[in-house]
Amino acid sequence: MPYIDSSHTELLRIGSLDPEYGGTSIEQVYDAMDSLSFPPFAVFPEYVKGGGGGGSGDGDNSVPSSDITLIVSVVDSYTDYASYSTYDDFLDNLFDAMDAVGGGACMDDHDTDPHVSMSRGVKFKSLTHQQKYFFQVNLEVAVWQSMYPKGVVIGSKGYASFPPESKSADKMYVGYGNLYFFFDRANITKAFLPNRDLTDKELGYATIYSSGNAGTYYEETTTIDFDYNKGSGSNDNSDQEYYEHNPYGWNARMAKHDMTDGWDLPPGCEQEGETFLGIPLSQYSDSKLQGTRSFQDQFDFETLLDRNFTYIQKFGTNHGWLVGEEVDNGAGSIVDKDTAHIPLFYTGTLNPDMGGIDLKDLIKVMETIDFGTLYIKPAFVFQDDDGSIKLQFEADASSALGYLYNSLCSMLGITWNYESPYNSLGLYSNCAMHAAGDRAEASS
Repeated sequence: MPYIDSSHTELLRIGSLDPEYGGTSIEQVYDAMDSLSFPPFAVFPEYVKGGGGGGSGDGDNSVPSSDITLIVSVVDSYTDYASYSTYDDFLDNLFDAMDAVGGGACMDDHDTDPHVSMSRGVKFKSLTHQQKYFFQVNLEVAVWQSMYPKGVVIGSKGYASFPPESKSADKMYVGYGNLYFFFDRANITKAFLPNRDLTDKELGYATIYSSGNAGTYYEETTTIDFDYNKGSGSNDNSDQEYYEHNPYGWNARMAKHDMTDGWDLPPGCEQEGETFLGIPLSQYSDSKLQGTRSFQDQFDFETLLDRNFTYIQKFGTNHGWLVGEEVDNGAGSIVDKDTAHIPLFYTGTLNPDMGGIDLKDLIKVMETIDFGTLYIKPAFVFQDDDGSIKLQFEADASSALGYLYNSLCSMLGITWNYESPYNSLGLYSNCAMHAAGDRAEASS
């Protein structure tokens, strides 16, 4: 799913924003930060590591999943005769300020180990590919370390609006050394400026890239002199048994997918993709495909949600309710749009060069399928093996919906178990997560 560039390093996790549930309100955070004075902090890039991973698709000879994380550190600097660094002093003052404004119990009681989450649930083609990847990216980090031997103050000469929906006339100069309040990964709502400008030396390091002076560092840095084989558990950069993706180990059950993990791709497919054909059920959509906001007015999913945390303790991800989140949500999770839907057929990547089918060709094939009115019936709400809460629908296998699924499989499903797809246009994909022989079956 396309996503905005939300790269950042977290210093303190605030947690819930609802004081009624032990959270800290945005106003309290702003008041605490406005009471502080801090210098520009330099950041030093340490290494890129694997580890973690969703793990829901792992096991049974499946390729292990792994997160990719850039580890960084805040550089310690000291004023005259100081026993503690300026960053340690800032952290002490920050917690005192949060306490003074009545910060809630949901806030962490310690600072976060600085890092940049690059990707989650990645599956490499093999252990060899994984090792080559981490060597390549850590060689880049080695260049950065030679470029910034004592760290670098983060920033730019650009302009931005805080909050992001503010008028363009209200844009402020970004500058260097700011700290920001992230409502979520996608929304920075306020910037807090340091108590001084950069020195000429600090500015010189901060503008090496933008001044076009990075070339020499790339020419001179050809080795890595730090240990980057660090991770967590069995999914670190190197300490695991050899594995290799076996496309012929694919099976149709893999169409049931946890979106926090990578797919195990079928033969001939070289790129993951999240596209699918389905039935939209959103009530408050931002889609430009229609004149009204709602795709349906038969089901009110709001009655199925536990926004008040009466039953649910926490979310396993920071996405909250996927059928639509609220700006003032207690979880402080990403404010996702209402994207309620029923997936019918996962088409995978639309890149023909990587084994997929081009969007215009997919549309051509779909236009040849003449199906009737699709009827769906809500069956029950349940929690699946991945911890996701889902509303199960049912439909008769002999219905128009069953006919549509059968047609999609026979026309666009991948060749598997001696059955191959066929359509009159000769347009196919190697990346559909369904086989040509898959059929809707009536339950006994």
